[in-house]
Amino acid sequence: QVQLVESGGGLVQAGGSLSFSCAASGRTLSMYAMGWFRQAPGKEREFVAAIIGNGNAYYADSVKGRFTISRDNAKNTVYLQMNSLKPEDTAVYYCAARNRGLPRGLPPTSQGLYDYWGQGTQVTVSS
Repeated sequence: QVQLVESGGGLVQAGGSLSFSCAASGRTLSMYAMGWFRQAPGKEREFVAAIIGNGNAYYADSVKGRFTISRDNAKNTVYLQMNSLKPEDTAVYYCAARNRGLPRGLPPTSQGLYDYWGQGTQVTVSS
């Protein structure tokens, strides 16, 4: 059984910064893709950022230039640094992981590609 354990998040004023980490534990294999999704009240869960085994990173347009995803492969841990936060970034953030390669040519931006999910962590950005 694989668990994704998230830490970080919280409450911050607009323009501030927050960071997350997400560690895969249990019967883990090397996670090929790890990423973050978020769900705001009344909205569907959406892609935020992902990083794959070769270090290539993918970002939603809404967070490009403000968020940075990174990973420590040896620790099966992914990090998300969020800067210049806006009230519209308020959401529950979910870590996700996939333990095998991606279908050819498909970016790791779809929820259905991920096998494991964290419990979710609240981020609230006040104006």
